[in-house]
Amino acid sequence: MKNILIIGSTGQIGSELALCLRSRYGNENVVVGYIKGAEPSGELLESGPAEEADITNASQIAATVKKYKIDTVYNMAALLSATAEAKPQMAWHIGLGGLFNVLEIARELKCAVFTPSSIGAFGHNTPKDKTPQDTVQRPQTMYGVTKVAGELLGDYYFKRFGVDTRSVRFPGLISHVAHPGGGTTDYAVEIYYAAVKGETFKCPLQAGTFMDMMYMPDALDAAIDLMEANPDRLVHRNSFNVTSMSIEPEMLCSAIREHIPDFKMEYCPDPVRQAIADSWPNSIDDTCAKEEWGWNPKYNLKSTTENMLEELKKKLSVNGL
Repeated sequence: MKNILIIGSTGQIGSELALCLRSRYGNENVVVGYIKGAEPSGELLESGPAEEADITNASQIAATVKKYKIDTVYNMAALLSATAEAKPQMAWHIGLGGLFNVLEIARELKCAVFTPSSIGAFGHNTPKDKTPQDTVQRPQTMYGVTKVAGELLGDYYFKRFGVDTRSVRFPGLISHVAHPGGGTTDYAVEIYYAAVKGETFKCPLQAGTFMDMMYMPDALDAAIDLMEANPDRLVHRNSFNVTSMSIEPEMLCSAIREHIPDFKMEYCPDPVRQAIADSWPNSIDDTCAKEEWGWNPKYNLKSTTENMLEELKKKLSVNGL
């Protein structure tokens, strides 16, 4: 990677990914693409180039790729799971129509493409525990449908046209930088905010709802390390299982109470989020990612909790933890 474009750079992952890539490849070599109404600000805007690059506007993206001689595109534009269920037509338009635009431009202008998939690509018929890399994928959400179709489309463009497409299936992502944006797993971010603010957390999922999670620094490493990996070692490409931990709400609550003993949580299940979570795996097997490109997460629940509370304390200017 020499010249990189991030589409959806102001989103939950994109904003942190952009700064991480700039630290590795140089500020001027990473272009943050944005849409009207979601312009970059602060360090994201000031540290390097930015261009309007709407995922639904192919000519706009192509112009940016040509202007900056882009060789790698990170396509991070998507609606998250719960939002996608509320707006399924928009989710399809952005998730699949947008991806098609990116892949066509990559085919014509010789770019590599990273497009994240998700544990949402699995469904009720998928093995729930240690979900294999290659298994049944029959999701019943629009979010999941777009992710499965995106994986297949990425593989098609690699096999049919030689486009260097790569992807990981992200679990729930925990971050102290970006605010939650409508994902089913966002409770695992919201709970830390509530704890640091001294609030009782109202959990939208039932006790015992296991899902895979990952701290954002590990997610950024996964996205970058896969794109840097030797292509000769890659068997799967679209898309690799990756994970750091399989947890449920009570485990998160207990980890927080190690630092904030009087933290309180009560269960207020949201039927939409619960139904989505119930269709996803309890845990996934990421052996292929480890074997094919050396995936190795650095954070577990204990270290994630320690860092989240420390960083949110600074961010929210709360004392006494």
